[in-house]
Amino acid sequence: MTDKNGTLVFRHKSASSVWEDSNNDTALQTGTACARCLIIHPYLRSELKSNSKSYRDPAARLDEAVSLSAAIDLQVIRAVCIPLAKIVPAHYLGKGKLEEIKGFTDQNEIELVVMDCELSPVQQRNLESTLGVKVIDRTGLILEIFGERAQTKEGGLQVELAHLSYQKSRLVRSWTHLERQRGGGGFMGGPGERQIESDRRQIDEQIIKIRKKLDQVVKTRGLHRKARKKVPFPIVALVGYTNAGKSTLFNRLTNANVMAKDILFATLDPTMRKINLPCGKTIILSDTVGFISDLPTSLIAAFRATLEEVIEADLILHIRDISHQETDEQANDVIEIMRDLGIEEEAERSIFEVWNKSDLLDEESFLSYCNISENRDNISLISAVTGKGMDKFLALISSKLSEKNETLEFTFSHDEGADVAWLYRHAEVLSREDDESSITLTVSLDQKTIGQLEKKGLIDKDKSKIKDEERSFEDRLIDGYSSGS
Repeated sequence: MTDKNGTLVFRHKSASSVWEDSNNDTALQTGTACARCLIIHPYLRSELKSNSKSYRDPAARLDEAVSLSAAIDLQVIRAVCIPLAKIVPAHYLGKGKLEEIKGFTDQNEIELVVMDCELSPVQQRNLESTLGVKVIDRTGLILEIFGERAQTKEGGLQVELAHLSYQKSRLVRSWTHLERQRGGGGFMGGPGERQIESDRRQIDEQIIKIRKKLDQVVKTRGLHRKARKKVPFPIVALVGYTNAGKSTLFNRLTNANVMAKDILFATLDPTMRKINLPCGKTIILSDTVGFISDLPTSLIAAFRATLEEVIEADLILHIRDISHQETDEQANDVIEIMRDLGIEEEAERSIFEVWNKSDLLDEESFLSYCNISENRDNISLISAVTGKGMDKFLALISSKLSEKNETLEFTFSHDEGADVAWLYRHAEVLSREDDESSITLTVSLDQKTIGQLEKKGLIDKDKSKIKDEERSFEDRLIDGYSSGS
């Protein structure tokens, strides 16, 4: 983006950019829209021989770093993998490789170097000093994307908290800027607070303020969840690696207009919609932020308020890009992050795998994945773009949500049509018998709905009769709950 004079300017963000340099140090280029960048993925040669689940192919990791950079419109001049015998503590890279990179950045007017690894504050400072350009690591790049994507006040707070936590240890100033501010007056004043100490104190104060605001967000979301629990709709959460197609699937199921593009982290802020399954059951579907390998721990902590929607879900749909060459490695990354959040498959909740992007598979791979999914009751092979496999997928979702359901029988008089309609909306009607005096429904109810019916005294302990026949379900089930909700 340029101004009237053609000068590169900063993009508008809801949070501070990791590129912003409060030193006004003209020796370093500041990151800008369409900045010319060099992407480097360094890796240890010893890792090539590793059989660890955490190992990722260097070429695939480099492609991912390029995609991350494209997500914020960086102009990638070159992307390269660099094998290392060892990591050099001072610069991460060796002297010879640094000289080579310095020559390239000077000749090609590089403004930004993206190191696809985790740099220490000292390594980042030394690289910037040696190369004469701004340097950010993988965490800084992801924070920049999140800062641009955050649309809501909550998202902005979460990104700002993660950004401040990241920047706190990276206060890089010139030597004169680090001199003590003199305390007192005249020549008698003693040494005062160092500027870097002052900056850290100010960051700490900002972090405290943001955490207080996020605490309020947690309380508000807790109230929302409590209200939703009163309504007997199970919550189904979409999780998965970024760009796996979660938002595309969400849009197909809900007819929503959530941003869904072929870029990493297209969706940041959570979205929830109520949908009706083909069996008649109503669910609340939640779309969440995508995960990625080496997701900064500060971001996981900051977005915990948002991700608690996943923790509280009745069913988790793990969306996978089955066409990706590293689909298994991506799945492992998602599982590890969910474990960090305290989410594991357990008796109260199941995790269902959705193998998306089947339309991108060749015929042989498609048939192979079809055979696997046919023999597993927790996998569905679909294409959210073409809609292929969606009918079977929705049927499996209904089956998963009904695994712990109980079959109950209710009898109504013909003038109790509101109650009959309520059961059609909130339960799966298995059969119906009408005679001259009554309507008998056999329905499948989940435990959440049964619990609420019992709590409100609407059914006997034998779960076969409705109490307080003079009042309808609509009047008695939930305070403030209307038939139209």
